Amino acid sequence: MDNSGQRNQRTITINAHPFDWHDKIGYMFGDIGNNFSFNVVNSFLMIFYTNVYGLTGSQTAIVFLLARFVDAISDVVVGRLVDNSKLHKRGRFIPWMQRMEYPLLIALVLLFVPMVKDWPMAAKMAWVWVTYIAWGVLYSTVNIPYGSLASAISSDPNDKTSLSTWRSIGSALGSSITSYIIPMFIYIGATKKISGMRFWEVVIVCAILGFICYQMTIHLTTERVQTEKSEKVSLKSVMHTMFTDRSLLGLILTDLVLVVNQNLAGTMIAYVYNDYFKNSSVMAIDMVVNTATVILLSPFSHYIASHFGRRNSSIVGLIISFAIYLVLYLIRTTNPYVYLAFIFFGSLGFAVFNLQVWAFITDVIDEIEVRSGDREDGIVYGVNSFARKVAQAIGGGFGGFLLSYVGYKSSTTGGAEQSAHTVNAIYSAATLIPVVCAFLAIILLLFVYPLGRKQVEENAKILMKRHAANTTKENNQSANN
Repeated sequence: MDNSGQRNQRTITINAHPFDWHDKIGYMFGDIGNNFSFNVVNSFLMIFYTNVYGLTGSQTAIVFLLARFVDAISDVVVGRLVDNSKLHKRGRFIPWMQRMEYPLLIALVLLFVPMVKDWPMAAKMAWVWVTYIAWGVLYSTVNIPYGSLASAISSDPNDKTSLSTWRSIGSALGSSITSYIIPMFIYIGATKKISGMRFWEVVIVCAILGFICYQMTIHLTTERVQTEKSEKVSLKSVMHTMFTDRSLLGLILTDLVLVVNQNLAGTMIAYVYNDYFKNSSVMAIDMVVNTATVILLSPFSHYIASHFGRRNSSIVGLIISFAIYLVLYLIRTTNPYVYLAFIFFGSLGFAVFNLQVWAFITDVIDEIEVRSGDREDGIVYGVNSFARKVAQAIGGGFGGFLLSYVGYKSSTTGGAEQSAHTVNAIYSAATLIPVVCAFLAIILLLFVYPLGRKQVEENAKILMKRHAANTTKENNQSANN
């Protein structure tokens, strides 16, 4: 299995300070920064469009569906550009983040400009299309290098588990902060109508905090595993290698299913509490609890991964979530606090996978390098991100169409009264979708994804030997010159 014939590249491990807390904390802050952008858009843009801009559920669905497909394609393109970009002294991925964080955060602010609600519908839709697509593409130019950075910080599987855990903690913190703060400030008056201006002000603050977080990542992390390419590997060759790799296909399909669930859950929770329970205060708590489960499990992630493997532990967690959400659907509670308790325990199961998903990707990157001899961090991450964006498009699009199908009434004044049929249908969707998605993910991990704990460890040993040999050669050449 050890294919040492790296044709167009040489991967080495540079001399740097050992992997330590700087890398962990720095990498964590990157996903806090991501969620000051991503979670704001993922959880609140739809309700902003329907309740501030006055778009219908169908209009919103079409925007979400088509724009995310465009931005999904951009993930692969950006991944390719990143992999073939010049290797700087600090590496390949950090310089990309350093350059592209500025336009990304500007695009975030432009998404929520409240004055657009008074424009004619044609101008309003043009603004929505342009700003949403721009934000999605620019998010790729930061997120793809950031995700790829994990495989460059260290080649040790234990370090990768640690980075995935700390990234998941960062994601949970970023999601929790935005999910808690935004509902606190966007409603005004006794009627609890959504204020477009307050929404915008909160988003500006999120953009500033996102910038600070990205700076922490840029200055605290170190790229130790660096790949210098003598010539480009053809895209055709790269894509053939990846799409004949069972590990990548298995991960892509599993991640796609679970991101569909994550997006629909994030979208539908806002409507469940806003219209079914009519309790925005519990909504804020729910959104925090839903992500805080990751933090609760994080101290145990290294033990779980090292003793049971990422695949097996994820399967067990998903079985637990499947059972809990099925019970929640069947009991049809009218008590928001009972609903909250079930969501908490159901989220624990999904959190087992979410804690390790980024380490799953580095495992796949290693598997492909062992098989082909070529290391393509950016494009592998880009392909996986493509799948996640497709899932987000499906999730966002389906959510919007579902709202229209069940008769959800949009508004330009902060919200309208919904029928009993509509709010009951929203509850059913919010509880049944996790059941279906958990079941599909279990099947995929059991029968498609092949990388168990032993194979991951074997791949790591092969690559450590290979990279050490390349480093020795480079050092000898430098000494001779």
